[in-house]
Amino acid sequence: MGLLLPLALCALATSYSAAFPAQQTTKNLFPYLSRGCNDSDVLSFAGFALEDINKDRKDGYILSLNRVSDVREQRQDDEPGGSLFYLTLDVLETSSHVLSRKSWKDCEGRTLHETVYGQCKALVYVNRPRRVLYTVAYNCTLRPVSRRSILMTCPDCPGPSDISGSDPTVLEAVTESLKKYNRESSSKQYSLVQVTRASSQFVAGPFYFVEYLIKESPQPCTKSMDSTCALQSPDPVPVGLCHGSLLDNQIEKTVEVNCDFFEPQDAAAEGEKAAKLPKVQDPEKKDAEAKRGPRGTVQKLPDLGVERPEQSQDSSAVEEFPVHLDLTMDPEGQALDVSFLFTGPLEEKLLVLPFPSRDQRSFECPGPARNANRLVLPP
Repeated sequence: MGLLLPLALCALATSYSAAFPAQQTTKNLFPYLSRGCNDSDVLSFAGFALEDINKDRKDGYILSLNRVSDVREQRQDDEPGGSLFYLTLDVLETSSHVLSRKSWKDCEGRTLHETVYGQCKALVYVNRPRRVLYTVAYNCTLRPVSRRSILMTCPDCPGPSDISGSDPTVLEAVTESLKKYNRESSSKQYSLVQVTRASSQFVAGPFYFVEYLIKESPQPCTKSMDSTCALQSPDPVPVGLCHGSLLDNQIEKTVEVNCDFFEPQDAAAEGEKAAKLPKVQDPEKKDAEAKRGPRGTVQKLPDLGVERPEQSQDSSAVEEFPVHLDLTMDPEGQALDVSFLFTGPLEEKLLVLPFPSRDQRSFECPGPARNANRLVLPP
């Protein structure tokens, strides 16, 4: 018996070595480290990534963080102290337009019947010793909350209206509310740039709600002005977002409006610069990041009930939130040049792996949600 045990252990060791070659380390087998979705560092990195996503966008509304759905960390061998974080974020659309350049933490949420929710995947590179915090890439997918579900709990809630310009009642609500604002304005005049949202309901008559971007209109020239007046042109840049409403009860029309004006872009840029962690960057490489092109996309899909009719029995026919972020499909990973983040002539690269699948979700995830209503939580 005493001889059999050593022989058995020897045989076991031999078979283990055959199955796992010497060069295949534990890190090769388990390249991602689990992190808690409510970890303070993870929440900080998630918030930073979301600020970058909102900053990159030119249209739509600012996204806020509802919860961290999943996170994995990948340590970088060639970068002491450096890690790449693979984040899956559940997000909610706010009432602030992206052109306002507000922080998502300063934006108000929307009521349930207006909610647009979704999911973002982001890669964030963190290197504390070298003072680098950088969003490498991201992709997001959004959908409005299910209208069918809203009608089951609030049949009288306002429903979405067409904003393409084909609905004359939407245009009337915009025109009347902007006319009211210009009439009450003591200085500048404004004109329509784009209708961004519209909805309606029946109260004591048709009740329309609209949101739209405005720009400054040129002041009319007078004889007392100099010759340069004729050369003035309207500023095409939107300067604010207006919320208007029109109630028509067949006796009179009631119009309400309020407008929020955006912070000047130069001041907003200074605020963003001050809020970020200091980052080492070579002036000679300052254009390298721009040449890489967009870091990601934000796509908005229709109400899931439109894509998946109630009578459809095939629930797998439509993926609810098709958001993917695979910079590579190679299981061994792919090198990504990030030299522009550092000083010096040396080439700096990250090893990027395929984004972890949902089946690999960390056991400490998802984290707690700010809005735990099941209607606004992606699966």
